[in-house]
Amino acid sequence: MKVAVCRSVAAVVLLLLLNSCGSGTGGNRTTGGTTSASFTHVAVVVLENQDFANIIGNANMPFLNSLASNDSLARQYFANTHPSIGNYFMMTTGQLITNDDAFAGDVSDDNIARELTNAGKSWKVYAESLPSPGYTGGDVYPYLKHHNPFAYFTDVVGTPQASNLVPFSQLGTDVAANSLPNFLFIVPNAQNDMHDCPAGFPTCTLADKAANTDAWLQNNLSGLLANTDFQSNGFLVITFDESETDNTNGGGHVATILVGPRIKQAFTSDNTYQHQSLLRTSLESLGVTTLPGAAGGAPSMSEFFQ
Repeated sequence: MKVAVCRSVAAVVLLLLLNSCGSGTGGNRTTGGTTSASFTHVAVVVLENQDFANIIGNANMPFLNSLASNDSLARQYFANTHPSIGNYFMMTTGQLITNDDAFAGDVSDDNIARELTNAGKSWKVYAESLPSPGYTGGDVYPYLKHHNPFAYFTDVVGTPQASNLVPFSQLGTDVAANSLPNFLFIVPNAQNDMHDCPAGFPTCTLADKAANTDAWLQNNLSGLLANTDFQSNGFLVITFDESETDNTNGGGHVATILVGPRIKQAFTSDNTYQHQSLLRTSLESLGVTTLPGAAGGAPSMSEFFQ
């Protein structure tokens, strides 16, 4: 009995030490262990340019708000910058890299693709309207390259890993075949992510965008959420790259929702998070211990796990 108690105390002390380590924002950091639960699949869906208040409680988004109510909602989650591109890089490299949405260079900094590959984990980008598998070129509307940060990484461009960039339609095939990668980065096109008006709308309101994107999420994510393997070993994060009008903490207050059977149900948190925490949590929950850039000093979002 004494041995068991000592072991339990030691485990608690170890977790407290891990949670208190480091607060810097520069360079890679290798963790001494994970503060997150162990998962086989992590899926991240990134939507566009909406304030928290535009999304949570929006009657035109019943599906998304049901997820926020029934699963977990990060009530104090903030983007890092304006415009879009720096936020996408923060959630994949732990750095802003650039604030130029027209950036056409390559990025050799450490990144999520590199660390997943180094750890023997599989990954795919499911990009809606991607012109072809492995495409790393510029915009072909409604596909926007700066919403797909993996298309800039030197680990990917001109290498066999470019084959991990696939059209969104591949997601349904992978779900049906139970061949999901460990990490899924899901990118709706500009007409379905609330960036632009829905297809066929010359002008539109927030209500139009909200209803269209909510239907897109329900139609395209329900199969993933119902997949047996994902149900057992996966979780989904739906977030927004930046707010529309808010500059708080750089990129403004955005809605971020975590979904899955091993996510706390009907849970909300008022702890502050930004995209570097999403990067940290995505990697750690898959057992990856080298965290790029600011992810190494960011707070883990493990409080959302059961």
